[in-house]
Amino acid sequence: MPLYRDFSDDVATILIWKYDESEELDPEKLLEPENQHKVLDYHPNKIAEVLMVRKMLKSVLPDHKILYKENGEPYLFPSDHYISVSHSFPLAALAISENKIGIDLEKRKEKITKIRHKFILHEDFFIDNSQEVDFLTAIWCVKEALYKIHHSKHWSLKKHYDVLPFDLKQEFCVKSRVYDPDNEDFFNAKVSFFGDYCLAIVD
Repeated sequence: MPLYRDFSDDVATILIWKYDESEELDPEKLLEPENQHKVLDYHPNKIAEVLMVRKMLKSVLPDHKILYKENGEPYLFPSDHYISVSHSFPLAALAISENKIGIDLEKRKEKITKIRHKFILHEDFFIDNSQEVDFLTAIWCVKEALYKIHHSKHWSLKKHYDVLPFDLKQEFCVKSRVYDPDNEDFFNAKVSFFGDYCLAIVD
């Protein structure tokens, strides 16, 4: 199994797989019957991402399967653990925990600067523009991971999710919050840069 990185700790199992075209990813063995009709119509890279996640799951919880809610959110059956999934081909990431968890995996790309205005509000004052791509990638990852455990179809990453100030490092922790006019909740996020990628974990 081409396991690329293992970010597991005492609370959660967090695995990252790197695609290897020589590795067997058999949909008949890995993909749940409930998902066959939908997933097999995906782009080949997307199918590979889905199957990589299933293969990782079978290495940890071989008797479980991933199903989807009506809004597309994945969940485990049996539902005795929480999961979060993220892809950025050729990598795929899976988190399994007894507590709610959200992860996001993104590749560093210059084009993120072109959508800065779509997800940055209160963070503007502490972003060092000499490292703009890394700051924006980290913030995007944290907000996406946070959205996976605390979301609403009426909320936006710009208006309802904040990442508090942080010093950019290869690995760091940062506080974040979700808020609306009536409530706010705070969370801790762990951010790791490795190679050309950034991973955020919120739990």
